[in-house]
Amino acid sequence: MSLLPTITDLLARAHADLRMGLPVALIGANRSAGVLITSAETLSAARLSTLRSIKGDLSLTVTARRAETLKARVYDGDLARITLPATADLAWVHATAAPEGDLMSPMKGPFSTQRGGSTDLHRLALTLCKSARLLPSALVLEQCDASALAKDNMLTALPAEAAAAAMAASSPLHPVVSARLPLTVSQAGRLHVFRPEDGGEEHYAMEIGRPDRNAPVLARLHSACFTGDVLGSLKCDCGPQLQAALAQMGSEGAGILLYLNQEGRGIGLANKMRAYSLQDQGFDTVEANHRLGFEDDERDFRIGADILGRLGFSSVRLLTNNPAKIDMMTRCGIDVAERVPLKVGQTEQNRAYLATKAAKSGHML
Repeated sequence: MSLLPTITDLLARAHADLRMGLPVALIGANRSAGVLITSAETLSAARLSTLRSIKGDLSLTVTARRAETLKARVYDGDLARITLPATADLAWVHATAAPEGDLMSPMKGPFSTQRGGSTDLHRLALTLCKSARLLPSALVLEQCDASALAKDNMLTALPAEAAAAAMAASSPLHPVVSARLPLTVSQAGRLHVFRPEDGGEEHYAMEIGRPDRNAPVLARLHSACFTGDVLGSLKCDCGPQLQAALAQMGSEGAGILLYLNQEGRGIGLANKMRAYSLQDQGFDTVEANHRLGFEDDERDFRIGADILGRLGFSSVRLLTNNPAKIDMMTRCGIDVAERVPLKVGQTEQNRAYLATKAAKSGHML
């Protein structure tokens, strides 16, 4: 028995530290190939000054999507390592990492990007920033004694290989509680709460009636949308989809709604609002995500398949227009017996958004 933190515990600490602007050490297999990483978004001027004072090579790592916007050369496939100029201050770091001022000052470079050598730790740094719901951009200090720096400064140190493996897998979910919850659409409702081991957001399953576990259940994988579900935003169709799905389950007398806390296609509410700001500048939803440094969709639908399995369901009639959900359910062992279309909520304000989803993300609209 040991009270030492597991890799899952350390990852939860790392996410919290990055969100607060604290550096995190990534330690390679031989402990000599370690780096110190800091989120570019939450970096402070004082910590930037301290990082510059430490012997080592400091660079700004961004995704290839963000590098494309910056017109920075990409030599490492899915990421670029931008050499930090001697004159670079905190404003330079923030302007390079975030797209808010791109149109006001489109010529930010020229940038010098690095090539050669391993980029595994840089890639892990970006993955950590994404999973912390931060902009995917990190300052990386190489050629330093990362282990000693972590020990001397009481920083979280992650064994890189174990951290990468843990993050590639979907965090195990555990049931927390379930209780009866009568709804407008059905008096027979029960809400189940599931909590991931990695300290991330909880996810919910709303069970309508008493669905037969031996037959395909009417199911909806719904990603949280604060703006649409709660505020009634006209920029998306999420709120109407949620209400229509619940109404159909209530009408049929049985169903399961999975409410997954993956706001903004998995990039978080703050980044979603950044994307909305870019859409106001004329970019569509996919282009906006790319300018931020994200892919079209960063959600993990394995979570939904896991919850369905834990609740005893193996086959679904899936309420969706998204082929990616169908594909992931099938790959995770959940049989999709039928796709049930869910075409509601089109407005004048979201017409272009829905057209982009159909044209660029393959949604069946």
